Amino acid sequence: MVNEGTLDRIIRVVIGVALISLVFVGPKSLWGLVGLVPLATGLFGFCPLYRLLGLSTSGAAREPAAKA
Repeated sequence: MVNEGTLDRIIRVVIGVALISLVFVGPKSLWGLVGLVPLATGLFGFCPLYRLLGLSTSGAAREPAAKA
C-alpha cells in the first residue's frame, strides 16, 4: 500500500537524512533522531497520517474511476 508519490518520497528521504545528520554534525542533538520518521515513511512509501486524513500523493490514487 503506497500513498506517497515519487517526489514526496524523495523530499522525505532528503529531509530525514538531513535531520539525522544533526546527531553527528552541527549541534549534535538527539532531536535529529526525529528524522527517522520522514526517512522511514519515504523509504516505505506509506504515511499513516495521510491515510487518516484520506490524502494521497501517489499517481495511482489520482486516476479517475472507470465509467460504467
